[in-house]
Amino acid sequence: MIFVVIIFIVLISLRVFSSKIKGAVGETKVNVRLKFLGDEYIVLKDLLIQNKSGHTSQIDEIIISEYGIFVVETKHYNGWFFGYEKYEYWTQVIFKEKYSFRNPIKQNYSHIYALKDILSYIPNIKYYPIIVFSGNAILKNIVSTVPVIYDNMLIDTIKSLSSEKCISAEDVVKIKTILETSNIIDKTARKEHVKNIKQAISEKQIKINNNICPKCKGELKLINGKNGKFYGCSNYPNCKFTTTYSSRP
Repeated sequence: MIFVVIIFIVLISLRVFSSKIKGAVGETKVNVRLKFLGDEYIVLKDLLIQNKSGHTSQIDEIIISEYGIFVVETKHYNGWFFGYEKYEYWTQVIFKEKYSFRNPIKQNYSHIYALKDILSYIPNIKYYPIIVFSGNAILKNIVSTVPVIYDNMLIDTIKSLSSEKCISAEDVVKIKTILETSNIIDKTARKEHVKNIKQAISEKQIKINNNICPKCKGELKLINGKNGKFYGCSNYPNCKFTTTYSSRP
């Protein structure tokens, strides 16, 4: 009986914390790979920073070098993925079910804006957003000028972008110090950040049923845009929900 109770508690815990566990697994895989970058790169992970307007951003990995700052957003997902750089939402397909989730490129741009705010008095910094998918993700149709890659491509991607130095070695050390000092480690503040994220437009996956808009319950219509097909809400402009088209049934 005790064994059954323990198993039950474990299963409930896994269900409750599954998203956190998946996220931690993905970030761990990326952090292991980043150890092979070399001494000219400084890696900072899991930073919570606040810009001058009071907005907080939690960044998975930041890589600082004389070539600039690489800002990595990690997604440990399964399924097929479809996305366009400028769209608000992307599509995840798992078997016959479709989900919509916040465009990780736009999410990463918000991190870069926060970094630019904090580091505004250091000139000539180049910022490189990179989206990394780990797990069993399959990138089927991603249209983007920003690198959207698998975790085993990360080192080569950073190296390929490291073509021209833009800041000095002294500035690299200065940036590291500023970001480490700016990192919010207070547990209460971090919990508040997570709470605010949940209250805002959520990154949480939204299941799409029968082409019904998950925001206003209007009909989702297939639209031929200049960047390709996408679903838009029939209640536009009152509802501006869009998500990437997937041809998989």
